[in-house]
Amino acid sequence: MEDALKLKLNALPFGTHELTCHVDEGFFNRIGQTDVRRAAVDVQLRVTRMAEADYRLEIACDGFLTIPCDRCLDDMEHAVHATYSTGVRQQGEEFDDSTDGLLLVPASWHELDAAPLVRDTVLLTLPLTHCHADESECNSDMLALLSDHTAADFERKDDEAGVDPRWAALAKLKEGQK
Repeated sequence: MEDALKLKLNALPFGTHELTCHVDEGFFNRIGQTDVRRAAVDVQLRVTRMAEADYRLEIACDGFLTIPCDRCLDDMEHAVHATYSTGVRQQGEEFDDSTDGLLLVPASWHELDAAPLVRDTVLLTLPLTHCHADESECNSDMLALLSDHTAADFERKDDEAGVDPRWAALAKLKEGQK
């Protein structure tokens, strides 16, 4: 699977070349634990050799990831439709990805591993907070448990029972500062 994403730069003839592969959850969890529980993503890689040391790399990813819902912890599907493109130039002796749209790879490299680029392209589609689009899709038992432990419930219970004596001294200090 990942071998399909290793591009033999110097062996590529001039012109455009397309590669396809399918990646699963192992591909994403190989570098460290991610939230990806299952995955089925089709990757299309288009490499264009434009000059002796200049390439254009285009990545298109389509499929889905199964990740945990942050609200109820049940599995939820996240659709993946992502693209990324960059120039690649073999130049110098050090790898440099500090310029947007251009990867500088050492001239001595005969192979470019596109797996990290594919992995990042897909994982960057994940929202910071991933929850079921509709709360009704969430696990109702977990939502009930969650509602029993929200801060608003504790405040309401304190109001109903009066101020907790442990906090009364702090309330007086707070009032004294006003």
